[in-house]
Amino acid sequence: MLRGAALSPFKRPRPDAPLPDGTTLTVPRLRIDQSHLTAYERVCAFPTERDELPLTYPHVLGFPLAMRLMAQRTFPLPLLGLVHTSIEITQHRDLAPTGPYELTVRTEELVPHQRGTEAVVVTELRGGDADTPVWHSTSTYLARHKTSEPAAGAPKDTGAEPLPTLTEWTLGADLGRRYAAVSGDRNPIHLHPLTARLFGFPRAIAHGMWTVARCLAEFGAHGPVHVRAGFRAPVLLPGSVAYGARGQDFELRAAKGGRVHVTGEVRPVTDRG
Repeated sequence: MLRGAALSPFKRPRPDAPLPDGTTLTVPRLRIDQSHLTAYERVCAFPTERDELPLTYPHVLGFPLAMRLMAQRTFPLPLLGLVHTSIEITQHRDLAPTGPYELTVRTEELVPHQRGTEAVVVTELRGGDADTPVWHSTSTYLARHKTSEPAAGAPKDTGAEPLPTLTEWTLGADLGRRYAAVSGDRNPIHLHPLTARLFGFPRAIAHGMWTVARCLAEFGAHGPVHVRAGFRAPVLLPGSVAYGARGQDFELRAAKGGRVHVTGEVRPVTDRG
């Protein structure tokens, strides 16, 4: 993070920039640290001491590798200020908290966005001698800058009726710092109002992966599933949010005013590869 922060002011992002060589990192025999897992479960409100990993936990395991890749001198986007804009997760079976696992993270491509350029990062987890991943995710990270590119893939407000509100959560000003302690994501936009203002936010914002993890903990998602979530608007801290769900769909909205922060869906996966 420090190296990426130091290099960020010298980078001029653009979607046609080449990705550097060596865009894949692997941990061949990864074992789960139970104390770290429990701390993660608590901050995201997953039940503790289960015989399966939370659906979003492999993302946290892969995050240090993703940061190492995106902090390279030759990586074309500045690390500071990157915003997580979407994630898709496919899990083929419940994952035991024992292991070992093989963890792989790679940067695949850069794509244009109406507000700048996005990096596509893929994380995969394999169990035992499996040739195919038991868990796979694709994330997009946005570097904001002036651009004339069309809004390819950008979320749009369709005016859809809000999903039924099932509960509301009050989020403290320290949530970003608490999640950073377990996730390793110490992007300054999440830590303090002063550092968040340097990147155009009025206050610190919640981590996108905390919001989707909290939603999935409430949803109770597990087993062979495919999850798709889009981060529509930042959640300012402190604040209050409303969680809604119906069938396979879920969302997170502002408790007052109804601004949409996160939309997503959870679908069963019949292939148990």
